[in-house]
Amino acid sequence: MHIVHLTSVHPRGDTRVFHKMCRTIAAEGHRVTLVVADGRGDETRDGVKILDVGRFRGRMARVLGAPTRVYKRALTLDADIYQLHDPELLPIGLRLKAKGRRVLFDSHEDVPQQIRSKSYINPLLRDAISAAMSRFESFVGRRLDGVIAATPHIHAKFEAMGIRSVAVKNYPLLSEFPAAPDRSVAQNAVCYVGGISGVRGILELVEAAGHLSTEARINLAGSFENPALREACTARPGWGRFNELGFLDRTGVNATLAGSLAGLVTLHPTNAYVMSLPVKMFEYMAAGLPVIASDFPLWRSIIEENACGVCVDPMDPVAIARAIDRLVMNPEEARRMGENGRRAVLTRYNWSAEKPILLDFYSATMAGPIDPVGFA
Repeated sequence: MHIVHLTSVHPRGDTRVFHKMCRTIAAEGHRVTLVVADGRGDETRDGVKILDVGRFRGRMARVLGAPTRVYKRALTLDADIYQLHDPELLPIGLRLKAKGRRVLFDSHEDVPQQIRSKSYINPLLRDAISAAMSRFESFVGRRLDGVIAATPHIHAKFEAMGIRSVAVKNYPLLSEFPAAPDRSVAQNAVCYVGGISGVRGILELVEAAGHLSTEARINLAGSFENPALREACTARPGWGRFNELGFLDRTGVNATLAGSLAGLVTLHPTNAYVMSLPVKMFEYMAAGLPVIASDFPLWRSIIEENACGVCVDPMDPVAIARAIDRLVMNPEEARRMGENGRRAVLTRYNWSAEKPILLDFYSATMAGPIDPVGFA
């Protein structure tokens, strides 16, 4: 098969798009092309042909200009299946269908729910925009050849709409975590790795640092959502406990995980997060770290079933501080939890279990008839 992945948002090295889907499918002997919009030019990497349509400066310029360029580039490729990775590309999915192409949408997130927590959208407009996006997803999804969902919750949402769907979960690549780091030397730092925003709990985490009774520090790896948020964090007393590392590549992330005794994923209880499967939680587990996670029913079930961490109220800084102190003061308990989590990833929560599901969905898509929509 020739699979063409289309994105105007994600970087060419995106973990789900490139490393999990493109690279592993190419390694199976299929032809894989990735169309991006990052301004870094064309190249071939790990058997994947990467085509660049140019970079756009600013969100609005990208939304208005990138889809058209991606569509035009896609038309030059004779693909068996086109896979869209961004909601803003859904309109070109319809145009590709009108040209008689097979098109899938990879829904990484529950976008209508996520819109409700976007700080840059006027709060008075969020509900209306969310509802409109939900209707649009349903309209387009019914006309595509299927939806690949990153979580069972998203999969169930599209199935309830009568849309052909499959869950391909965003579990870690075992090749990125070949061995658990040596934890014979006591650590007194925990880490947070990922995008830094209010809804992801950074303000509560800074406040929690001010309540720590141990000498624990917090390794913070990622980029702040905006300068104002960073300023608000640095002005708080707890900021003195942080090691601000900035955005890190995979090597830097692995070094941070190796130098920490636990991983934090204390996201706010928004509709988008409560039913999500945060990849960072599973990456902490893969690295042999116990997790300190938001006490959501889905997350709690995973953590309790595998005895691999501690669940806390993400809105309670004192509870977060107590969880950090507990693991710092009980390194043997932390080690056992970390080993349990790594074992769970090695046997269950990994990409090797998801890749066959994706390949089967591609094969079933190829077996079905092409049913173009009625406009170009």
